[in-house]
Amino acid sequence: MELNLVVIDDSEINLTLFRVLAERIEGVRVRGFLSSSEALAWCEQGQADVVVVDYMMPAPDGLEFIRHFRQLPGMAEVPLIMVTANNLRDVRCRALEQGASDFLNKPVDKDEFLARVRNMCALRRSQRQLADRAAWLAEEVAKATAGLLERERETIVCLAKAAEYRDPETGAHILRMAHYSVLIGRQLGLAPAELEMLLEAAPMHDVGKVGTPDLILLKPGRLTPAEFMIMQQHAEQGYEILRQARSPVLAMAAVIARAHHEKWDGSGYPQGLKGEAIPLLGRIVAVADVFDALTSPRPYKQAWPLAQAREYLEQNAGSHFDPRCVEAFLAAWDEVLAIRERFQDQ
Repeated sequence: MELNLVVIDDSEINLTLFRVLAERIEGVRVRGFLSSSEALAWCEQGQADVVVVDYMMPAPDGLEFIRHFRQLPGMAEVPLIMVTANNLRDVRCRALEQGASDFLNKPVDKDEFLARVRNMCALRRSQRQLADRAAWLAEEVAKATAGLLERERETIVCLAKAAEYRDPETGAHILRMAHYSVLIGRQLGLAPAELEMLLEAAPMHDVGKVGTPDLILLKPGRLTPAEFMIMQQHAEQGYEILRQARSPVLAMAAVIARAHHEKWDGSGYPQGLKGEAIPLLGRIVAVADVFDALTSPRPYKQAWPLAQAREYLEQNAGSHFDPRCVEAFLAAWDEVLAIRERFQDQ
């Protein structure tokens, strides 16, 4: 890799000498400056890899240059050599405090100059190679993580579809209710990362139905009280299926599966939770799920008109539903209609 060596000296003779010497080092491009302020301006835009600066410079002097240079983005670790007299002990201490890496004594010895600059160039190459390696590793980790997340998503989708295949509801239902859920969550101020997980977790709300007998699940008429008690078990069964998972999405899905049939007034199932004791995600999905169920045709009923379903939510806010969730849903009615139009039953 080619390195940029920045040399700063207000003596044109010294600058020419340093340039001639440095050009003997393979893979080094010399950038010479008679003015330290011009050198700083270049370093703000360019990539300095090694710097040699004379202490005795018109303002800013070598110490001020180092202080400003170290504050530039990406310049904190760049090797820097200060050229100064050997007897200026106080100046050298202050230079080290400002961030000098090494020193050259005046008058500068040619062999020592070459040796020290070569050492700083070798250090810089190691720094850049390490940074490149770290960037490569970060990219590979990101790729691997993305692959794991994609496989997790595929598993989640398959799991959600497994429940849907045993249910008279359609695949479009899980898409609509998931997007309705995200809409409500966004209105309530959930964080973007939580909304993203909700979009993936909500479709698994009824995964427990894989354990519900077909004669009950697919029954076209009204369930008997005994049959309804069996049907209610799907909420707890869904929770049991999902709760052992390490995945944050599946853990969220477990909470939703268990809580989405709870009611604000405490008359829901399986735990009979009331009010804010019901997990918020369950309250959100309850509104989204019921609204889509009402407005979708089923073997045992016709789809309700949108106005009737909206009225049902309003009438049952505070009994079945969390009033805040209903308010959030209805406040974004145009988005509700757009989601319904986007994900239509085939």
